[in-house]
Amino acid sequence: MAALRSAREKNSQSTNGDERYKNIDRELRRLRYEKDALLEVLNSAQELFGYLPEELLSYISRQLNVPLSRVYGVATFYHMFTFEPLGEHTCIICTGTACHVKDSERIIEAISKTFNIPAGGTTPEGLFSLTTARCLGSCGLAPVVVLDGQVRGKETPESVTNRVQEIIAFSRNART
Repeated sequence: MAALRSAREKNSQSTNGDERYKNIDRELRRLRYEKDALLEVLNSAQELFGYLPEELLSYISRQLNVPLSRVYGVATFYHMFTFEPLGEHTCIICTGTACHVKDSERIIEAISKTFNIPAGGTTPEGLFSLTTARCLGSCGLAPVVVLDGQVRGKETPESVTNRVQEIIAFSRNART
């Protein structure tokens, strides 16, 4: 046990003093380095970093003493985890059965065309990212979109496009 603790301390020293890794270390200690805490640790890491870079996944794997393949397996299973930095603003469009039947694909097409980015893409200036999710669990509101963390139901291609245009215009004005 002491050898494992020593290895963890050595691993945490190799993060070049990045405060985010120190926060991950605090979370790991709080969770007692339990392997079953992987999902919670990944959630914390996503919040702190904004995405899950490869070196962070490796770090979590070492700290929890679980195979990297397991860390990747959990991280790729859930839609909320991303492996590239997202834009300042995000739009997640549900593609689950209820949303698909209610034409969520048309919303994706409208956003992709209007902002010239594919699903999974980010605008060149990093202002906006478009992603999809298999199911957001709000089927009664289909089609569902999450804009900057706010769940919006019964959306149309026009309503989402208009709202995203407003958000981007506001952000551009705030930058100048």
